[in-house]
Amino acid sequence: MPNQRNQNILASLKASLEGVETFFVVDYQGLSAGQLGALRKQVVEKGGRIIVAKNSLINLALGETDFSDALKGPSAIVVAQDDAAGVAKALSDAAKANDKGIPTMKAGFLEGKRVDISVVARIASLGTKDQLYSELVGVLGAHQSNFVGILEAYKAQLEEAAA
Repeated sequence: MPNQRNQNILASLKASLEGVETFFVVDYQGLSAGQLGALRKQVVEKGGRIIVAKNSLINLALGETDFSDALKGPSAIVVAQDDAAGVAKALSDAAKANDKGIPTMKAGFLEGKRVDISVVARIASLGTKDQLYSELVGVLGAHQSNFVGILEAYKAQLEEAAA
């Protein structure tokens, strides 16, 4: 019979993961308490959170989604609420900042589907949601400016032909 503490943790995990469409499974073993605290702060700034629990409880909380292959050794779930690219980039930057390459990505779940680690690496290289929005606005603005220039040239050409 499961003990009450594990039942409470499982209920809390299920509540935390309810409605979550994007998360990453990472290996955090080897990070000091200070490094883990700094990583938590960076992830929270990007709109995510880190959940550390027993692998068996995480697997039960995930329900239908099978991550048993990734849940070996010390594991944490990094949930990305709004900005998956920003959270992935924070994890990638933290791994590059230390000589051990920790945290290490084990698996990813993006918009309701399990994805390969290479997909997570590409997402981390994209940049934050705000950066992507600003690039999109810049591209759209440039095209609109070109279009207005073409229309003005066509208007001047029509005015010359009429005169």
